Amino acid sequence: QVHLVESGGGSVQAGGSLKLSCEVSGNTYNNYHMAWFRQAPGKEREGVAAFDTDGRTTYADSVKGRFTVSEDNAKNTLYLEMNSLKPEDTAMYYCAMSPTKWLLVLNPFQEDMLDYWGQGTQVTVSS
Repeated sequence: QVHLVESGGGSVQAGGSLKLSCEVSGNTYNNYHMAWFRQAPGKEREGVAAFDTDGRTTYADSVKGRFTVSEDNAKNTLYLEMNSLKPEDTAMYYCAMSPTKWLLVLNPFQEDMLDYWGQGTQVTVSS
C-alpha cells in the first residue's frame, strides 16, 4: 500500500507562487509514474503535470512555462512549483501514483491507471 499526502496549498494573489509537495510513504518502488491533477468547483478533474522515473515530464498546455514538476528521492517527495499563478489556477490539487509507469506512456494523465491518490490541497488565486 502507498500513502500520498499533499501540502503547500494556500491563498495567493495573481502573479504569485506556491510550491506543492506530495509525500509518499508505504511501499516503495524503483520505477513509477506520478502526476498532479486539479479540480475546480463545477469542473472535471484535469491533469496538470506528470513525471516518471525515466525522466519524462508532461505538462498541460495551460500551465506550460509556469509550473515545474520535480522530485526529491531522499525525501520521497514530489513537488509542483507554480509561478505566475492566475485566478483560473484555483482548484483542489491532487497527486497520484502508479508503479506501472509503462501503462501511462501514451496518456500520462489516464486516471484509471493511477493506483494511489492523495486527499488534495487547496490552491486559491485571487485577482
